[in-house]
Amino acid sequence: MLSGSIEVAKRDPLGHTSAITTHGPGELTGEISQLAGGPSLAQGRAGAQGAEAVPFDSAQLRTLVVSTAEIGETIMRAFILRRVFLIESGAGLVLLGKGAAPDTVRLQNFLRRNGVPYTLLDPEEKSDAAHLIERLGITKAELPLAVCPDGTLLRSPRERALARCLGLLPRFLADRSYDVAVVGAGPAGLATAVYAASEGLSVLVLDARAFGGQAGASARIENYLGFPTGISGEALAGRAYTQAQKFGAVMAIPAELRLLKSGPDREHADKLGFELDLDEGAPVHASAVVIASGARYRKLDLPNLSSFEGRGVYYWASAIEAKLCARREVVVVGGGNSAGQGTVYLASEVAKVHLLVRGRSLSEGMSQYLVDRINALPNAKVHTETELTQLIGAPNEDLQAVCWRERANSKEERHEIRHVFMFVGAVPNTDWLRRCAVGVDDDGFVATGESPDRCTATHAGGERTALSLETTLHGVFAVGDVRAGSVKRVSAAVGEGAAVASQLHAYLRELTAGAP
Repeated sequence: MLSGSIEVAKRDPLGHTSAITTHGPGELTGEISQLAGGPSLAQGRAGAQGAEAVPFDSAQLRTLVVSTAEIGETIMRAFILRRVFLIESGAGLVLLGKGAAPDTVRLQNFLRRNGVPYTLLDPEEKSDAAHLIERLGITKAELPLAVCPDGTLLRSPRERALARCLGLLPRFLADRSYDVAVVGAGPAGLATAVYAASEGLSVLVLDARAFGGQAGASARIENYLGFPTGISGEALAGRAYTQAQKFGAVMAIPAELRLLKSGPDREHADKLGFELDLDEGAPVHASAVVIASGARYRKLDLPNLSSFEGRGVYYWASAIEAKLCARREVVVVGGGNSAGQGTVYLASEVAKVHLLVRGRSLSEGMSQYLVDRINALPNAKVHTETELTQLIGAPNEDLQAVCWRERANSKEERHEIRHVFMFVGAVPNTDWLRRCAVGVDDDGFVATGESPDRCTATHAGGERTALSLETTLHGVFAVGDVRAGSVKRVSAAVGEGAAVASQLHAYLRELTAGAP
């Protein structure tokens, strides 16, 4: 701002307007969405005396942030704090619907996991919301209703429609070729984006759900280097996501990769590398591909499991789920760190947590600091050598009860518990690779470093070094939990994301030189 002022405010669908702040001379407007050229989540207007300002587009803004460290730090800090304020104040998108409804929970998780500010108006709790739904003629089948910042109404939308309305999906992905396409925005994918983009490569990141992966749903990570008091997975992933955008990485969420094709085709003979067919829109092209699609929790072999997903069965524990089961008993299934973190977090919100573990002790698969903390919780009970055997309730209704069996007595016990959190093992997200020439092991994890004749690069001194993160398809790399033999830890995934950047440079030099 040069002179005058700009008044920033938020407006909800009920017609309420509230001031956020006023920017005067010497101050900067905007927040995180401006780094990627996204739409504003609030509205601004010139003050009574008018306004004179210098505009920056997203590319100019990123140049300013990167080229001048002190100014960049000030701007990034301001942008991050403004986004936090927008989230806490409920600016941005508005959801109207029953808070406990599965579709409402699903959309809330999508928004929260992607750091999008929103407000939930439950018509059963707020009469204004009920009157608005009635006035608009919205039926129960059309709920939840989403009201975007630009005033667009979406009836019972899918995540993609929300993302498009919020500007999370860039409109012209196929208009350019990228040096690197990263499939997956978990810790490994985000680290790849940060290091590759900061070294001058053009980077596209694709993810089918949200940034952060499984780690993004962790309530608190306490053994990550440099954070002695711990950090939530959401906060860690959010910082990495913003950092990647600072260096110019293009984020497309949700965008699902259906097929990976190698080599130029007739239509794009000038584009070397790979063609990526997405679930929607034209294919995109990249010279190299990094597979960082991570893993997902296994699903127990229970016949009616799918009918209770979102209705009492959950695969992560966030503030949204904690609110649904506050002051009640819950079950957590699993013996790894994710189950431990979920237990510790839920214990502070619920009446009692039953942790079901198949092994003989928690120490078999969980970090000792989590074991000690769980053992010290007064409202957590650990059931070792125990399996969940039944989910009880009517189809398409909420879960009513569960049964589990302890191996010692083989007796099945029924408990009137209506909330179950499952953190059971890891299954690689590699179904989309079935039609691609990328090798996987018997468990579906991506094999790397198995073709020494192809997985090599020549350094300036003439020495040839194995590219251990390259897959069986030359130019395609794998990092993080999806890679066979990887250490399933956030820090290890970040390390592989950093390491692959140098290997990408070596491959791209080879590609540019026209090597076979």
